[in-house]
Amino acid sequence: AGILILCLLSAAAALEFKYHHTEELEEYLRGVRAAYPSLTHLYSIGRSVEGRDLWVLVLGRFPTHHKIGIPEFKYVANMHGDETVGREILLHLIDFLVTSYGRDPVISRLLNNTRIHIMPTMNPDGFEATKVPDCYYTRGRYNKNGEDLNRNFPDAFENNSASIQPETRAVMDWIKNETFVLSANLHGGALVASYTFDNGNPVTGSLKGYSRSPDDDVFIHLAKTYSSNHASMYKGTGCDNRQTFPGGITNGYSWYQLEGGMQDYNYVWGQCFEITLELSCCKYPPADQLEKFWRDNKVALIEYIKQVHLGVKGQVTDKNGNPIPNAIVEVKGRPHVCPYRTNEQGEYFLVLLPGTYVINATVPGFKSMLKTVEIPDNTGNFSALKQDFSFPEVSDKIRSRVASCPKIPLYQELTRASAAVKPTINILVLMTVMLVIFK
Repeated sequence: AGILILCLLSAAAALEFKYHHTEELEEYLRGVRAAYPSLTHLYSIGRSVEGRDLWVLVLGRFPTHHKIGIPEFKYVANMHGDETVGREILLHLIDFLVTSYGRDPVISRLLNNTRIHIMPTMNPDGFEATKVPDCYYTRGRYNKNGEDLNRNFPDAFENNSASIQPETRAVMDWIKNETFVLSANLHGGALVASYTFDNGNPVTGSLKGYSRSPDDDVFIHLAKTYSSNHASMYKGTGCDNRQTFPGGITNGYSWYQLEGGMQDYNYVWGQCFEITLELSCCKYPPADQLEKFWRDNKVALIEYIKQVHLGVKGQVTDKNGNPIPNAIVEVKGRPHVCPYRTNEQGEYFLVLLPGTYVINATVPGFKSMLKTVEIPDNTGNFSALKQDFSFPEVSDKIRSRVASCPKIPLYQELTRASAAVKPTINILVLMTVMLVIFK
């Protein structure tokens, strides 16, 4: 038994700075799971078009299930199969976390108070299809069906006509089934932290070249957290002289408009704050550069995870102390187009910067509850401020109500409505109003 344990530990620790193809990646993840059974959990959220598993390794004190009060965090990489740096540094992040637990007090507290999901590759087919690595572009960017997975999600601003792919569907179900609070999506081809919205309309400021979400201040903070802790991203020099990113961050829409992106989907439909991390000017760099990429990103990866503890969390319960699912809990003055609701345990998590806020909890059919909270920066304590809500008039009869948000554009004005169409619409509205008046 002792020899077996030593072998498993050796297998888990033997992580080289090289590219790990499907079988090697799976072998490594299984080795970590076997070597650290109380700290990790390995599962697949689905399969790619060619049948490869979409593996996720969970790390934390309670790796197999959600624990009330402990937020869920995720990293996803290799969404574009030929953008490979994120795939490998997430493996090294796993290695660092499991080997530091119990030795490093900060990492130990982080894992004791956070459930961290790591998906090294969302597009394994695209990675395997990239036979000749290239800094700029290969067909491996797309999945086996030739679809760009980061244009494949429902969009809050436009009807996305793309056929939802197996990889996309698996991630959508994953987001639906977990209470993710914070996330990052690792890409390559630039050096910048990009934040939502990727798409927009006049309501969100697209006419001024910036698509602002209700939590724009939080997203700027999240992007700056990563860039400022990265070895060079914060300099904002980009990858050539033509493009610069002040502070190493950008609003997604300001950079370029994107329909059907994953970070907007996470924020609107998943109640999860996600940013997109572009980690390398070269999409598929030589393997001998991977160690430097790990060193450049190591601190930023950890500091970003800590931000999951920024803001406020709590439970909404009825008069008997039973949790109320699907209660709306939002900050006054920053409503979401798809209202943020409690999970099956009646929990809510709101990522907010330090300050004073009014939290509004609403159970359909009952009077809303307002509570003023003073939110500190609790990232160092690994726990957001706790604020519960109890509805004394509510019984568990209403607990079966299920709320859903439609998978259709949720903003009324579509960005791509042509200039020729808009006057016609206005004339029709005017004619309708006049007709009603005359009648």
